[in-house]
Amino acid sequence: MNKTILITGAVLALLAVLLGAFGAHGLEKLVDTQSIDSFKTGVRYQMYHAIVCLILGNMNVISLESKKRIFYFFMGGIPLFSGSIYLLVIDEVLGVSLSSLAFLTPLGGLLLIFGWIFFIVSLVKIK
Repeated sequence: MNKTILITGAVLALLAVLLGAFGAHGLEKLVDTQSIDSFKTGVRYQMYHAIVCLILGNMNVISLESKKRIFYFFMGGIPLFSGSIYLLVIDEVLGVSLSSLAFLTPLGGLLLIFGWIFFIVSLVKIK
């Protein structure tokens, strides 16, 4: 499981760098400043959680069961939170209204929050 968490964290970080470059250089002529700021928020949160996955996968003081729970909440939250932001920003470019997906962003945020809560609880339980 640690290897899965580490590889996933590294892949998510790579994707965050690629998406960040796209947001900084590819979107500037396609969408307004507010949309670019939203896109950057998605990238930033994805990178934060990618780094946390790299840390989590290297931690030996948290049980495997707790790691899995934290990891699964993050893996549900990242695509729903960051992914929905990416889609909502590029819907202008695609010419398709994806506004019906807007409910996914707070749902993803909630999953990320639960992941952090379980992370904190796991840290408190360390003897």
